[in-house]
Amino acid sequence: MSARIEAAVLVPLFEGPRGLTAVFTERHADLRKHPGEISFPGGRQDPGETLEETALREAEEEIGLARTDVTVTGTLPPIDTFVSGYRIHPFVATIPAGVAWRLQEREVAQVLELAVADLVAGHRLERLWRKGVPVRTPTYTVDGHLVWGATARIVQSLLASMPT
Repeated sequence: MSARIEAAVLVPLFEGPRGLTAVFTERHADLRKHPGEISFPGGRQDPGETLEETALREAEEEIGLARTDVTVTGTLPPIDTFVSGYRIHPFVATIPAGVAWRLQEREVAQVLELAVADLVAGHRLERLWRKGVPVRTPTYTVDGHLVWGATARIVQSLLASMPT
């Protein structure tokens, strides 16, 4: 197996009307990689930057989240992707409520603000078929938005790290 590609995502959280809320992006449906999928803002690490800097840069580029509005509060265990060969390092952060999102229009179709309580309520363990391969994965469905794969595994890790 070839070396993993290091990447990082930001897991932005804020207190919203329905309690703690996570910020996701929905990728444009016409993208070559991961079209229409829901993910956290992030991407591959650039030379010379730390993984935390990667997560902050990508969130700023993809959704206009200013670094000055972000307080990184911790990390979650890295998640390896099976098909694309990435090792994704999630950085959990708090942000203020009411951020005015500025989307990178080529990549991001919309920003989704999903309450953690709704993610918990929408959890299922499913077998999904991707590229002809059955994948057993946690899924989270909120208002018709399906979170699955690596992003769902990050959500699962986030929920497991929260006090009950």
